[in-house]
Amino acid sequence: MKITVLGSGTSQGVPVIGCHCEVCRSLDFRDKRLRVSIHIEVDGNSFIIDSGPDFRQQVLRERINALDALIFTHEHKDHTAGMDDIRSFNFLQKRDMPVYGRKEVLNQLKREFAYIFDENKYPGVPQVQLHEIENTPFVINNIEFLPIEVIHYMLPVFGFRIKDFTYITDAKTISSKEKEKIKGSKVLILDALQKEDHLSHLTLSEALALIEELDVETVYLTHISHRMGLHNEVNNELPENVMLAYDGLQIEL
Repeated sequence: MKITVLGSGTSQGVPVIGCHCEVCRSLDFRDKRLRVSIHIEVDGNSFIIDSGPDFRQQVLRERINALDALIFTHEHKDHTAGMDDIRSFNFLQKRDMPVYGRKEVLNQLKREFAYIFDENKYPGVPQVQLHEIENTPFVINNIEFLPIEVIHYMLPVFGFRIKDFTYITDAKTISSKEKEKIKGSKVLILDALQKEDHLSHLTLSEALALIEELDVETVYLTHISHRMGLHNEVNNELPENVMLAYDGLQIEL
């Protein structure tokens, strides 16, 4: 299995015109974070979790030429806004794109991208097949996905475990039952927005405390705000098995 971090940031982490903070002025490419998303290659399959506003740029950067399915964690715009750009895969692969999400996510997509679902579609609009998922395992092309429900302020969000890899973004709290699904993972990518308190995201200290509870070999922190600080400096403060993710990071399992 190969995981590529397409984006490790948030809308609060994208460099801002006129901002003079040390992260926005940094020349380290690891401090230039696009909106959070990952690409998973497993057993000949290609999956992407979340298509934010930077989706097209990320796919072109990583030269992703095939996609078997798009899976959504939740309905917030920074995770869904780029879905229109799956039309390129429709053209290349000559088929509809399977799209997976919980009922609330699919309903939001129908509102945000109403033109995709019109009865009389305009030629060239994205072609999708919607698949509703719940908090039970589901299978895509013989690959099992285990949803892990986390809470993002008051919004349920799905993380996913695929074999020995677990991906969780936009989390503030996780129940004991859902934590059990994470334990034993070899690699975990976990939300950690910033060092300061936040209403709907794990802070760095909260993420580190959670990691201590879990039996996980290696952890990468994602959904990073520029308020976290410089990549190199923060990385040096972390435990040996915990690192900041960065755009373009590739992980082999």
